[in-house]
Amino acid sequence: MTFSRRWRLVVAIVPILWCAAGLSAERDPKYDAAIAKALEFLAREQRRQGYWEANGGQYRVAMTALAGIAMSCEGSTTMRGRYSENIAKAVDYLLDVAQPNGLIGYQDDYHYTYGHGFSMVFLSQVFGEEEDNLRRQRLHEVLTKAVAFSVQAQTSKGGWGYVSAKDGNDFDEGSTCVTQVQGLRACRNAGIVVPGEVIDRAKVYIHECMSDDGGVEYSIRGGGARPPITAAAVASMYSAGEYDGSDDVQQMLEYCKKNIWPGGTAGGQAQHFGHWHYMHLYYAQVMYRHEDDWPRYFREIGQQLLRTQSANGSWTEGHVGPVYVTSICSIILQLDKGSLPIYQK
Repeated sequence: MTFSRRWRLVVAIVPILWCAAGLSAERDPKYDAAIAKALEFLAREQRRQGYWEANGGQYRVAMTALAGIAMSCEGSTTMRGRYSENIAKAVDYLLDVAQPNGLIGYQDDYHYTYGHGFSMVFLSQVFGEEEDNLRRQRLHEVLTKAVAFSVQAQTSKGGWGYVSAKDGNDFDEGSTCVTQVQGLRACRNAGIVVPGEVIDRAKVYIHECMSDDGGVEYSIRGGGARPPITAAAVASMYSAGEYDGSDDVQQMLEYCKKNIWPGGTAGGQAQHFGHWHYMHLYYAQVMYRHEDDWPRYFREIGQQLLRTQSANGSWTEGHVGPVYVTSICSIILQLDKGSLPIYQK
């Protein structure tokens, strides 16, 4: 073995050993047991064609991307790991449903920007680890077109809606904007060209959606400040390169502290806001970047998730279905593994 190869091996192994030591010192083994049960549930729920779906056969693209992200957080890739076959089938399904115009999904899905955004996150993480040359080439092609589609789908105000601006009469909505921003950042991290002005316009859009107390409203047209969208907006601002030094981020963080955590709502008290799991999917990413807050936050949210997990490994709250909730809970519980670049500090 040459010196350079030995050095690369050392560089690769040392962080893994360091992370493993940190995890073993801090994590309750019950979390890893819960993750294992959850991922096995997802593996059983995957259809032969490679997709997952929500209740009523809905949202196949979004569910496939989210479940794929959850399995990728475990450390598996399309070529290696316990869930390599599941991930490879999910990737191939999403590549197959990619449209010539760049949309990853189906034009007749009236919420297709969610699936498109989550797919950009998932596929871009896979792209960085892909060893099969043909699949890697296809991933690059699909992601490049996906970015172009998102650019064209942006509204005149700088946001996104459930569908593209053209298909939705320029309608915008906060949560879909967040999904696009994080998807675009993930693609950029993977080496796909993303125009900077698109992200700049999105940051202006989020600013314009802020209320006086720092909460982010449903839409630039109003609708009231909402904790789930505000938590997601902070995560997306981090993805857009705006951090705690930003006035907007600071105001949103203060709103989150009052309405999500540490104001006593990391557990079940926050359920009345609606979209609790969606909220903590993003707020957990925010807290993970706050090293002083993360251990306490993770302990509280982790205990809540342990209490609510079903015997078969799933979580079942909400109307979307167990694949959606189980994928989100699995991602939250695995953030500190640091397996995916988009979630790293």
